[in-house]
Amino acid sequence: MQASEVPRAVAAAVSTASSLGLTADDAVVLHDSNRLTLRLLPCEVLARVAPVAHRAARFEVELARRLAESGCPVAALDPRVEPRVHEHDGFTVTLWTYYGPLARGEASPADYADALGRLHAGMRELDVPVPHFTDRVEQARGLVADRDRTPALADADRELLGDTLGGLRRVIGERGGAEQPLHGEPHPGNVLTTENGLLFVDLETCCRGPVEFDLAHAPEEAGEHYPGLDQGLLRACRILVLAMVTTWRWDRGDQFPNGRRMGTEWLRRIRAALDRDGLDVRG
Repeated sequence: MQASEVPRAVAAAVSTASSLGLTADDAVVLHDSNRLTLRLLPCEVLARVAPVAHRAARFEVELARRLAESGCPVAALDPRVEPRVHEHDGFTVTLWTYYGPLARGEASPADYADALGRLHAGMRELDVPVPHFTDRVEQARGLVADRDRTPALADADRELLGDTLGGLRRVIGERGGAEQPLHGEPHPGNVLTTENGLLFVDLETCCRGPVEFDLAHAPEEAGEHYPGLDQGLLRACRILVLAMVTTWRWDRGDQFPNGRRMGTEWLRRIRAALDRDGLDVRG
């Protein structure tokens, strides 16, 4: 979120919570990306705030509500208020249960795979219209092709990313694996370790595709515990996801900390992975 918008977004969250009878005297910024994630105190609510134009909040709230009702491992909306999207001063505000950090370490790969498998099982039961994962691939390809938005990307690296995105999109499609609704980005940053086990957050990235696409975001060891995976497809999806996140780092508007340095390192990893797996992604 633009720095100039943050104070208004915080005020929108505090005002919304207060109007619903929650005591919100302070707000702590937990995460700032395309939307702001806040911890409201002392009511202990997690608020997500985005510009009204973002448009994903209603979908996320409805999906989270339905998944939670079916017992899926997802973060819950705050039970003290109506589960809906609130609008205030040009922002959408959604209110969620706040889960405090636990002292114990990271989740085991087996637990990660089990939680993701249970989420996938629940998502298979839902009839929800979601974009195909290839839509996001095409967004990344468009960014690579736009020299005005990626002016620092060298020609050889631009060619590598364009070929990798297009070639692996084709390779994955040709394998013809089963597809279903997915989380879309179940990386460790979107997983909470709670007293109730692992819970997934940020469902706005939900898309349709093979489960291997989701596993490509998870720790590599989790793929060893998820049953029935096509390991060749998983390797292709891992490189594809790496190419996508690398592309975002070269967007001139990217605000990811150390993003350009990481983008350079990830370009090296893409080349190494393509060579290791013998994948020819040239058109």
